[in-house]
Amino acid sequence: MKVTRFFRNPRGGQQAMTLPEVMVTSAIFTLAMAGFMVLNLFSLRYDQAVKLKLLASNEARNALNRVADDIQSAGWIRVGTGSRASFTEAGFGQRQQGNAIEIYPVKSDTNRFIRYYCDPEDDLLKRYISGETEIILARSVTNDLVFTSEDAFGHVLSNNFNNRVIGMTLQFAQNSGGGRNSGAFSYDYYQLRTKITRRALE
Repeated sequence: MKVTRFFRNPRGGQQAMTLPEVMVTSAIFTLAMAGFMVLNLFSLRYDQAVKLKLLASNEARNALNRVADDIQSAGWIRVGTGSRASFTEAGFGQRQQGNAIEIYPVKSDTNRFIRYYCDPEDDLLKRYISGETEIILARSVTNDLVFTSEDAFGHVLSNNFNNRVIGMTLQFAQNSGGGRNSGAFSYDYYQLRTKITRRALE
């Protein structure tokens, strides 16, 4: 008959784990922690991407609402090239398009105007009211020709007709840095295209 002896700690404790058991347990724990870290990093990146998309959608919607309200209630509109300091209307016989529009609430008062323009230096769509501070409506706008003057069929006009339609196109390119020149490699592209006309056509 074979007798097996069990050696116990005289203090009544249990046997310690062997080295292979410790190594296996540590490896499983390390793999589990690595999996949780990868999942957490993926969640953070996905959350950032969703925030950028929501920001772009929100800015585009706000810009569209503001421009539509001003155009619909305008007394007169000019399309051309401009900045905060100046505005040049597209000439007669030239394509009525550019990075800016100038809106006159009252046709007879040319001293009070609202100017929308896309600044190519910082990719921002801005709104400037004469005598006031400009505000930013949208960021990361990549196209230079934002505004057009069109007929009912979508053709760009070559003169300033009274019953024209104002077209607005905003193209966005956003990444983790928030702009097209930040050097990041992962971009999301968006485009907003709409047409607006004045309510009162004389």
